[in-house]
Amino acid sequence: MSTASATPVSNHKTLEQLIALPGGQFDMGTDSAEGFPADGEGPVRKVTLAPFRISPYAVTNEEFQAFVKATGYVTEAESFGWSYVFHLLASDETKEKVKDVPQQVPWWLVVEGAYWAKPEGPDSSIEERMDHPVVHISWQDAEAFCGWSGTRLPTEAEWEFAARGGLSRKTYPWGDLLKLDGKHMCNIWQGKFPVKNNASDGYIGTAPVHAYEANGYGLYNMSGNVWEWCADWFSPGYHRQTSSNNPRFVQPTGRRSMRGGSYLCHRSYCNRYRLAARSSNTPDSSTGNCGFRVAADIEAIPSQS
Repeated sequence: MSTASATPVSNHKTLEQLIALPGGQFDMGTDSAEGFPADGEGPVRKVTLAPFRISPYAVTNEEFQAFVKATGYVTEAESFGWSYVFHLLASDETKEKVKDVPQQVPWWLVVEGAYWAKPEGPDSSIEERMDHPVVHISWQDAEAFCGWSGTRLPTEAEWEFAARGGLSRKTYPWGDLLKLDGKHMCNIWQGKFPVKNNASDGYIGTAPVHAYEANGYGLYNMSGNVWEWCADWFSPGYHRQTSSNNPRFVQPTGRRSMRGGSYLCHRSYCNRYRLAARSSNTPDSSTGNCGFRVAADIEAIPSQS
């Protein structure tokens, strides 16, 4: 399948161009033993989608900053006064002030004052990371950005169709091997999780949104870097409960779907940077490894001739 022409998102100049995808039928999901049955990654089925547009990149710090400046929007992490920061990314000074750590995932620190513009806490900055994906974004924050920009979140089916880049039943956007000729293709954990990241792929935390090679549709970082929110409510029975035509799970379950994995994913713990992998979180949750990209219906964006 070929990529059609791109047009800017609405009239917001800071937004990346949306790429028009043709839709059509594809094999969604996986039956691989690598999958997590409890997540509902399969069975593989034929799904048909209408044409749609999607951003080649996750929304950047620069783009989200423009949204905040234009609207005065306050994210949920700011309202709550804290967000989750990965322990190796926080400064010693910040760590000394941490009062709470989740017992089940002790590598996450509850850092007061962490939010999108100060991703590792009050002593951090995005000044040198304007082209990195914005993080500490809840599903509801992402929805607010979409409302401002005239876009929407992609459905899970749209996300997976786009991520596959025209390849059928492959594990990753580039094929079935994690590396190509020894070359890193995505930003995931390299080393022993969660204590040592040797950053052999070039990054300990987030990478620029245009890092690594694009897939067959010209989309970047569909595996790794940051988790990306989708429009659907999350259900382990997704593949058995939704239509084969433009599927979307609309029954509230308390959790929204996320796709793509992040810089913290490792085969030993979170092997969810595979194309069919799924995860979820509550709509008001924010972490230092969760962002989003935008999509739109074809007719929602007027052509600019």
